[in-house]
Amino acid sequence: MNFSLQKIKREAPYDFSETVNVSGLERMENDIREINDVKVDGEVSVSGETFTFRYSIKGTMTLPCARTLVDVPYDFTVQAVDQFTTVEYAAKEDEDIHYIDQELLDLLPYIEENILLEVPIRVYSDEATMDNIISEGNGWDLLQEDEHEDLKAKDEEEEKQKVDPRLSSLKNFFDDKND
Repeated sequence: MNFSLQKIKREAPYDFSETVNVSGLERMENDIREINDVKVDGEVSVSGETFTFRYSIKGTMTLPCARTLVDVPYDFTVQAVDQFTTVEYAAKEDEDIHYIDQELLDLLPYIEENILLEVPIRVYSDEATMDNIISEGNGWDLLQEDEHEDLKAKDEEEEKQKVDPRLSSLKNFFDDKND
């Protein structure tokens, strides 16, 4: 999503509306399993050499359910404001203003960043039941609470029965003296 700064200055306030492909977010290290094209609507205002983009991002991403790991569609709307300037010292004074040193501004990285900030920590599926929970995987099993308690008690009992290998030679010490 590229913008010509000269065109924005000529037509300010400049309105825009576009559908953007952000499927690159699926390949990043995050929980997004799938994300459809997002709708970006907004306007740009100009004040001297500062360009202020106010825009909203609407879309749907697919995330894993925190309980069952099944796919959960998650609709989101993000309201964002980003400021850019062609004056380098102004960008250094204010960390919220991004410096641009070219005629074209690519807004896509800022759109992707705002979407990543919107990803929730957990989502839950409405259809999450004990029937569709993944109950085992590579090296793990899901246990019910009573099964867990039984396994824990069994492990504790085995731990009590174990003899420290350093003391194993003393295990029969008293049996030999009685003979």
